[in-house]
Amino acid sequence: MFDARIRPIIDPPLNQMGRTLASTGLSPDTVTLVGFVLGMGAAVSIAFGEILLGLVLILLNRLADGLDGAIARASLKTDRGGYLDIVLDFVFYGSIPFAFAVLNPEQNALPATALLLSFYANGSAFLAYAIMAEKRQVTTTSQGVKSLYYVAGIAEGTETIALFVVMCLWPAGFPVLAWGFAAICLISAAARIVGASLSLSRK
Repeated sequence: MFDARIRPIIDPPLNQMGRTLASTGLSPDTVTLVGFVLGMGAAVSIAFGEILLGLVLILLNRLADGLDGAIARASLKTDRGGYLDIVLDFVFYGSIPFAFAVLNPEQNALPATALLLSFYANGSAFLAYAIMAEKRQVTTTSQGVKSLYYVAGIAEGTETIALFVVMCLWPAGFPVLAWGFAAICLISAAARIVGASLSLSRK
């Protein structure tokens, strides 16, 4: 919901950093992979109880996620880069609830499962429509310049990262946060499915 609003704020400094890094020859795929390693480090840290370290690594992962696209825009965008970016993002998003489940299975396992289910529903609605949009040559830049079509929803990247930050700062509240955000994600998925169905019914 807030991704489109935050883009005009974060894109200018990211693009400036991207141009600087691109001039050194650093590839966007390298930044994507480094960011993924940081994200997995965050999950491992949380699972072992080092939650504040996990929070720092989550924020570094998100910085890398913004920089890889900025570097690509300043150098050369590739299909492989776009593919790696979205796939590794989804793995990262799933790893954080899983890490909290490992940290405290008795308290967190069921709400983490519900949250992962909602991520699965939301992600499949998002990615399936992106395939159809590509087939129909439908484009948008409302979420910034992307490798695939980003259909807006109630729960997007900004909200998810805000959730992860709050979870790290208030780990005891994970069940409440997970159940609440799972409900929001399922509503978002339903809205995306209905919207996509209506859109695809038009010739």
